[in-house]
Amino acid sequence: MEYVYAALLLHKLGKPVNEENLTSVVKATGASPDTVQIKALASALSEVNIDEALKNAATMAAAPVAAAAPAAGAAKAEEKPKEEEKKEEEALQGLASLFG
Repeated sequence: MEYVYAALLLHKLGKPVNEENLTSVVKATGASPDTVQIKALASALSEVNIDEALKNAATMAAAPVAAAAPAAGAAKAEEKPKEEEKKEEEALQGLASLFG
């Protein structure tokens, strides 16, 4: 996760997100950089428009918040299946007593 944070920091500062800069940022935190992960991240991000990805991430994060309001009304609808599940469990317990 620290590598992603390093990439976001470099992007925010307007620096190129490359292996050298990622390694420098990770070293500056006192952690020992994993060159394989850094190479993989730098390679993956070379083809990504980070600004666009951040905008899409913000949109995706807002969607569950908007969907939370209807969930309150759905709580009543969910009560019925719970009652049915309870009855099924009781029936199964009754059957288990026949065999045990």
